[in-house]
Formats: sequence, structure tokens, C-alpha cells
Amino acid sequence: MEVLKIWFDKENIFLKTKAGIEKSMPLKWFPKLQNATLKQRENFKLSPYGIHWEEIDEDLSFEGFFKFQKEEIEM
Repeated sequence: MEVLKIWFDKENIFLKTKAGIEKSMPLKWFPKLQNATLKQRENFKLSPYGIHWEEIDEDLSFEGFFKFQKEEIEM
């Protein structure tokens, strides 16, 4: 899977693949990313398998990102 673009808004992380598939997930599912500054979030390295943020010690696999469906529980 080849990811062309990664971007953020205040509440989500978004990925777009070379095939044109886009997906987003809430940052609240990833506390390290949620608590990071925008500068820290944008300081990542891509590999064939995922994204690594060295400064905040976070990794996301592309496979997990596109297959994972977390159920949100309302309290």
C-alpha cells in the first residue's frame, strides 16, 4: 500500500493512498498523537508498512489503519 498524503485537522488524522482511497480516524484513539503539537504530528517518516513519529514514539501501520474499526462507546 502506498500512502500519498497524511494530514490532520483538530480532531482527526487522514490518509490518502495512491489508489485514491481516503480514510480518517479520531485522534482521541491515539493519545500520543492527540496530545502532540501540530509540528510534532507533521514530523513523521513513512516506511512501506506505516508511519513513525520518532519524537513522540508512535507508530501506525497502514494495514491496521485501513482495516481497524474501533467501536465508540457513549457514556
